Amino acid sequence: MCDRRDFLKATAGLAATAMAAPVAARAAEKGPPAPTAFGMPRDMILINLRRDGGYGLGLKTPDGVLDVAAAGKAVGLPVPADMDDLLQNGKGPMLRAVIDAVEAAPDPRLTIPEDRIAYAPLVTRPEKIIMMGFNYRKHAEETGTPPPKDPPLFNKYNNTLNHHGGTIRLPTQAAREFDYETELVIVFGRECRDVSEADALDYVAGYATGNDFSARDLQTLTSQFMIGKTSDGFAPLGPYLVTADRVPDPNNLRLVTKVNGAVRQDWTTADMIFNCRQLISFASKVMTIKLGDVFYTGTPQGVIFGEKIPRAERQWLKPGDVIVSSLEGLGELQFSLV
Repeated sequence: MCDRRDFLKATAGLAATAMAAPVAARAAEKGPPAPTAFGMPRDMILINLRRDGGYGLGLKTPDGVLDVAAAGKAVGLPVPADMDDLLQNGKGPMLRAVIDAVEAAPDPRLTIPEDRIAYAPLVTRPEKIIMMGFNYRKHAEETGTPPPKDPPLFNKYNNTLNHHGGTIRLPTQAAREFDYETELVIVFGRECRDVSEADALDYVAGYATGNDFSARDLQTLTSQFMIGKTSDGFAPLGPYLVTADRVPDPNNLRLVTKVNGAVRQDWTTADMIFNCRQLISFASKVMTIKLGDVFYTGTPQGVIFGEKIPRAERQWLKPGDVIVSSLEGLGELQFSLV
């Protein structure tokens, strides 16, 4: 005959199983739980979108731009709110889960033609925008600057961030010598402090095209660059974040600048005095580089500032000019001046 305690244990187990069954069924209906692992995005070309008074995330595909927010709703999974959320909170695995789910059951309604999207700056709230000056040998030569022995770093602020297809309202009350500087930009996906050159690229989420737009008369007004670099919109960035695994060697990319269709810069990132590994390692010994921070790595020769004619005779940039900056494999960044 069954002991009373054994009977109570058995009936309690049956009750627990009966209660768990509906919960398990509901969980199965919702699909697998969203991944909570921390990680960088991989094997992607990403766009930060302007939408509904805020920002969203897009994935560039052969068929157009996947609206990540709409995709998340369609497959019942959470998504990163925007590029900063993705990078600063390590939501690469979360994004990958959504993309995998969409690829398993494609829905063309989730894809937007790229000519119909509104671009945002690639990031909008980094803690730091780190800049590098005179990092190409021929650029240092054209400006009469001795090649630096250590990286001369400076900074911009978030007010300078601008987007593909954007405009820069020139601060003509304060300056007149406006100039372009197309640059490779490093975007970080891991916190970075005291890293070696050998490990430096492991902290990179991806790369982008940028332009260190400058007012040269303000830049050279004092020994500090800041006022010539920090007017509103002076840091166009985009249109894409190309994840680091898609860029085997950031120091082997062609760089081109066009002004109103005419080529002004055409060189290679192989000419950097301090390569990307060296820049990251050096900066990380000075400061903690946070997730979502960006690092502009310098520009090659071909800027107006380096022309061998008197400054008063140079054709500085003016309202109406259209600038196109491109890095091999990273896309063309276009903006205009007003």
